[in-house]
Amino acid sequence: MARKSFFSILLELLRAGHGDYVINAEALSYMRRGSLSSPAIPLLAEADHKQFAEQAAGQAHLDQLGISALKVAPDSTQIATEGALWGSVKAQGLLGDTVIVSDDAGQFNVSRHALCWVYAERLVHKLNTLTAQHPLAQQQQRTLIWRYYDALKAYCRDPDSKRRVVLRARFDRIFQRRTCFVTLDRLLARLHANKTELLMVLARPRIPLHTNGSENDIRCQVTKRKVSGGTRSDIGRDCRDTFLSLVKTCNKLRVSFWDYLGARLHISGAQPVPHLAQIVRQRCQV
Repeated sequence: MARKSFFSILLELLRAGHGDYVINAEALSYMRRGSLSSPAIPLLAEADHKQFAEQAAGQAHLDQLGISALKVAPDSTQIATEGALWGSVKAQGLLGDTVIVSDDAGQFNVSRHALCWVYAERLVHKLNTLTAQHPLAQQQQRTLIWRYYDALKAYCRDPDSKRRVVLRARFDRIFQRRTCFVTLDRLLARLHANKTELLMVLARPRIPLHTNGSENDIRCQVTKRKVSGGTRSDIGRDCRDTFLSLVKTCNKLRVSFWDYLGARLHISGAQPVPHLAQIVRQRCQV
């Protein structure tokens, strides 16, 4: 459909080999959250065709409905494409109980969603103070948050129903505080409104409390972009992203990337290495 965004590529991977695009309730809900142009949603919802076997068929459908021609922000074709990909994921019955942890970027607010605690605390840390009393209020609040964060980590190691009740009440006390710093109070109220997503870990203690793992995975790509100024073509970008992904995946699976590359290229004398997807499936069964 449109030029692929990072989230489109992620959704394609999450489809687990399926190549269709589906307009269903989940897809339309994603489009609404993504602020798709309001006239486009009824057009997609009322159209006879709801499932497309490939990208070209989906793009032709958007062209026919006039959605591709809309010159608005955010890009209507991109949001509709991502929505149809998410619809495909849900239509296949995938990710039914999966929790997605993010830094509150809108495109990741799908399925069951949790928020990164490090990002939440960073909002408090980055506040600009204006009076002599503000830094003290800011530091006190940060101390309360990090102590609470340590308590959440302890809960994840040893979940307990009584402790869960205590932690929920403690969250309210921390994020409903009133200080001498009005901007801080407004931020705390906004974070308190995200209580369900920040405390998703109480119901699912195995999910991470932060997105540092994902951030670290893409840091090498950001560093390379800063050094080299980026790639000169879409093909170059795709090659860079693909090989960086392979290197990171091999490292996580403790497989030598050079052995993996030699096996895939059939280099004489290279050690045999199974496909990475096969290794992942084997590790998940352990």
